[in-house]
Amino acid sequence: MRSYPAVPFALALLAAVAGCSGGGSGEDSSGPSEEERPALHTQALLGERLFSDTNLSRNRTQACATCHDPEHAFVDARSNRVGGAVSLGDDGVSLGDRNAPTAAYARFSPTFAIKADGEALGGQFFDGRAATLAEQAAGPPLNPVEMGMPDKASVVARLRENTDYVEAFTFLYGDDIFADVDAAYGAMAESIARFEEEDDRFAPFDSKYDRALRGDYEMTSQERLGQTLFFSKQFTNCNLCHQLQPFAMRPDEIFTNYLYENIGVPVNTSVRAANGSPEGFVDHGLLNNPAISDQAQDGRYKVPTLRNVAVTGPYMHNGVFADLRTVVLFYDKFNNPERTLNPETGEPWGEPEVAETVEFEDLEHGPALTDERVDALVAFLKLLTDRRYEHLIPDATAAPDAP
Repeated sequence: MRSYPAVPFALALLAAVAGCSGGGSGEDSSGPSEEERPALHTQALLGERLFSDTNLSRNRTQACATCHDPEHAFVDARSNRVGGAVSLGDDGVSLGDRNAPTAAYARFSPTFAIKADGEALGGQFFDGRAATLAEQAAGPPLNPVEMGMPDKASVVARLRENTDYVEAFTFLYGDDIFADVDAAYGAMAESIARFEEEDDRFAPFDSKYDRALRGDYEMTSQERLGQTLFFSKQFTNCNLCHQLQPFAMRPDEIFTNYLYENIGVPVNTSVRAANGSPEGFVDHGLLNNPAISDQAQDGRYKVPTLRNVAVTGPYMHNGVFADLRTVVLFYDKFNNPERTLNPETGEPWGEPEVAETVEFEDLEHGPALTDERVDALVAFLKLLTDRRYEHLIPDATAAPDAP
């Protein structure tokens, strides 16, 4: 993790920029070149502070980092989540209906769009309703069940309470930035987005999988089997949705195609009971996106990245499964008549929340998996954990990497 000098934030920011632009002589107002200091760095520094600022919530108890903890792969690691799945809002009472996804590697998701074939692609949130990272960052402060601020003006007023922010915003976005509430609010969201684009924090590509591709880690036989199964269209269909690059086993693989699928996820009944959803409530996924009206998109959710998947449970958009192995068994049930029970409940798998659009053609593919192969897939998925989070892997040991 980077550290910064123990000096006032605004002074550190301004001094850094001034130092890179020739000491502020005034001869070149364009600022440092990209080679000297990337333009994103200064906005990212501001965004980092904003990301962790609880004062931007109604009761001053919640920040972006509350539900996207940098020390826990950018997910909500608090113990007060209902069923370990749904985050508690700033008011200490409100609950949403979806599991907070990781913010790691989120910057690679393309801007939300509808492809020529009618399929939705990219965006942020499980339903893509935010087209970009900046649009996503603008959402939680105003969400009544999250940070709970009543309007943009209230958020901007909180920003202006902080003299460091006032100096930084005016330096980065102009002296009149606070004269326009929408502009100031947009600058806040843009700064947070720039922070989320920092590769060393959000997308280091330094997992054991990446190190193995570089020759710096030797996979176990179980991990190699899992890798073969994952990328094989003969034995599984994992890579149909969780492979972006045209060729397998590349170091820049994000492990999602950024499309939207309905895989038949059941309702998380414990969450629905806790958040007071009315009887018969249905989360329609992509169909909740204002840009989507096609009923064929009902119940679809954006395919998530599998990077850090071993440490970002619970799983699925509603957190219905607590264990990664359960997820693999859930997929296997479509091909294996012996997988009739959810091992976490001992009960039959729940029915799909939106049954009409489940993509059985893609799910019913390949032979049933043996327990050995299920375990191998889980072992491979654990390899996708960034180095800094490896200690969070269930059953992780302190043993050094294999040579």
